[in-house]
Amino acid sequence: MSRALDHRGARPANRPAPPARPVTPGGLAAGAGAYLLWGGLPLYVAATAPASAVEVVVVRIGFTLVTCAVLLAATRRWRDVGALVGRPRRLGATALAAVLIGANWAIYTYAVVSGQTIEAALGYFINPLVAVLAGVFLLGERLRPAQWAAVGISVVAVLVLAVGHGAVPWIGLGLALSFGSYGIAKNRLGPVNPVASLTAETIVLLPALVAGTWWLAATAQLTLVTGGPGHFWVLALSGPVTAAPLILFGAAAGRLPLTVVGMLQYLTPVIQFLVGLLVFGEHMTPGRWAGFVLIWCALAVLSVDSLRVARRQPR
Repeated sequence: MSRALDHRGARPANRPAPPARPVTPGGLAAGAGAYLLWGGLPLYVAATAPASAVEVVVVRIGFTLVTCAVLLAATRRWRDVGALVGRPRRLGATALAAVLIGANWAIYTYAVVSGQTIEAALGYFINPLVAVLAGVFLLGERLRPAQWAAVGISVVAVLVLAVGHGAVPWIGLGLALSFGSYGIAKNRLGPVNPVASLTAETIVLLPALVAGTWWLAATAQLTLVTGGPGHFWVLALSGPVTAAPLILFGAAAGRLPLTVVGMLQYLTPVIQFLVGLLVFGEHMTPGRWAGFVLIWCALAVLSVDSLRVARRQPR
């Protein structure tokens, strides 16, 4: 029986490499839909006024759990949840993912409610660079020269933003680190049903839901029950708003090459940036423009390098 690889790790001539995953219209539509929905999230958060950032996060946990429960009941996938919370090792990774996504929701909601949507967009522009650094420090990967250049440019960009804005962009960095760490925690879980995974994470966050609801009620800030039917249903939409892009992303990830998914992810921060700038009228100083331009240059270097490597490796 012939060996799959020769002594150099190369595939024998009579066994060609598998063809690259084709770009299907359905996969492309699902991926674009996921990132477009995530990009438009600031508009939804703004529509939840006068709810506070704490209330938006609290009701998001509750209604996301309800939405996921309905979907799991319809697809009969409750066993997948049991597989995540019924094993100590997987429960630990799920709990870590839950804390990280909860923190991400809290930082993001605060950013939009406090008029800092552009800085939230910065966090998702930085996120691919955080993933590169995570590969170095956590997985022992070696960076190519272009990747080092992109990281270096991004560091300069953060310094320029700190000087130009008068403060370190904590919101952007917090969002990038929390979401990047969330992705690593999810990676440790291995392939799981995305709805089941989100259900398990919201179950872990139930104590935060209970404590937050009690505090809001005790301080007369629970607008969910005092803001009228229209306001109630706007807040109730937080469940589908959270679950829908996740499901679309799951559908796209199995139907698109990773390079295409990587390019599509920039739709989200671009839309968020434009919403903050053109819809919410947030101010951009020359220093902030300079910082964002540097970040975009770093992402361009990273993207070109990724495409170049992908063309060399059809698989």
